[in-house]
Amino acid sequence: MEYYITILTRTLFLYFLIVLIFRLMGKREIGELSILDLVVFIMIAEMAVTAIEDPSDPLIHTAIPMLILMTLQISLAYLSLKNQKIRHILDGKPTIIINRGKVDEHAMRTQRYNFDDLMTQLRDKNINNVADVEFAILEPTGKLSVIEKQKKNKKQPELQLPLIVDGTIQDENLHTINKNTLWLRQQLRKLGYKDTKQISLCTYGKGIFFIDLKDEDKN
Repeated sequence: MEYYITILTRTLFLYFLIVLIFRLMGKREIGELSILDLVVFIMIAEMAVTAIEDPSDPLIHTAIPMLILMTLQISLAYLSLKNQKIRHILDGKPTIIINRGKVDEHAMRTQRYNFDDLMTQLRDKNINNVADVEFAILEPTGKLSVIEKQKKNKKQPELQLPLIVDGTIQDENLHTINKNTLWLRQQLRKLGYKDTKQISLCTYGKGIFFIDLKDEDKN
């Protein structure tokens, strides 16, 4: 009887501890988990199972590694918020697989993404023909975001590309729209923005800029 009470107590303790850890680590949907999140979750789950199966091992031996992993994950998540390069290393970055109806085979090879993967994810979105796709973007989570072509009597969709993120100019996205850094700086100066480092996010589409300044609400 004492054995079962111990198992019950340890299970409840670990359950609430894991819930607390996951709450502190932040809210993300299961499908939106980064590789870092997934590794941490798997390791914590494995530790919990081992601790429940071995009641003789003090719970502190399991709780401390769990808290260390939580601290590591929160620290890296904080660094990724402050530094785009770290964010790309940890989470990866979006890749345009189909650009204006043209499949980018080089981008697919870079991401080790094949046509079977592409067709499977398009079918999940009820799209059976690549010719119906204007843009397809492979997100860091592995999810495929798709913008379909519109009917001939409607304007073609325009992809909203981030040209500046956290004060850093996105040269790849500028190249995608056949523009350069000089053009971007000239356009921003016309709009009254002289320092790109002060821009948190700048997107461009349909000839219109959306600009959000860093700590705009504090200025």
